[in-house]
Amino acid sequence: MEANTRGDGLEGICPASGTRGKPVNTATVKCLLSTSLRMVHDTQYYFCRDKDCPVVYFTGDGAQTFRLSDIRERVYQKEHDSDTVPVCYCFGYTLGDVRRSAALALDANPIVNAINEGIRANQCACDWRNPQGDCCLGNIMRLLKQGDKH
Repeated sequence: MEANTRGDGLEGICPASGTRGKPVNTATVKCLLSTSLRMVHDTQYYFCRDKDCPVVYFTGDGAQTFRLSDIRERVYQKEHDSDTVPVCYCFGYTLGDVRRSAALALDANPIVNAINEGIRANQCACDWRNPQGDCCLGNIMRLLKQGDKH
C-alpha cells in the first residue's frame, strides 16, 4: 500500500472534523463500503473516530472521503448512545449487551470470555468486519472499565 504524503503536516487529519485519523488497511475499507469498489484507490486510508463527524474513512491527502451513508455497517464510534449499535462486529454484541454485563467482574464477564474464546478459535475477523479495522475487544474493555460514563 502506498502512503500518500501531503507535505503540509496534515497527513491523516480528517478534512471534515480536523481530528487525527487512525490508519486502516485498504481491505477494511473495501469490505465495509456499500459503494462501488472502483472508488477505492491504492493509498493510505484513515478512520475518523470523531463521533460528531459523518466521515468514516478518508485518504491521507484528504481528497477522498467516505461517509456513514457509504458504509455497510453501523459504526459504534459514531453512535455512542444507541443500545442497538454493534460494538463487537464478529460475535454480534451490541452496546446494550455490553452495558447489561457491566456489573460483572471483567474475568467473569460472559462477553469478554466469549470474545476471547472466539479469538483463540481463530473466528475473529475484526480487521475486515470492524469499521475501525482492529479488534473490538479494546472498545468493550474500555466500556466495561468506565461503566456507563461515556
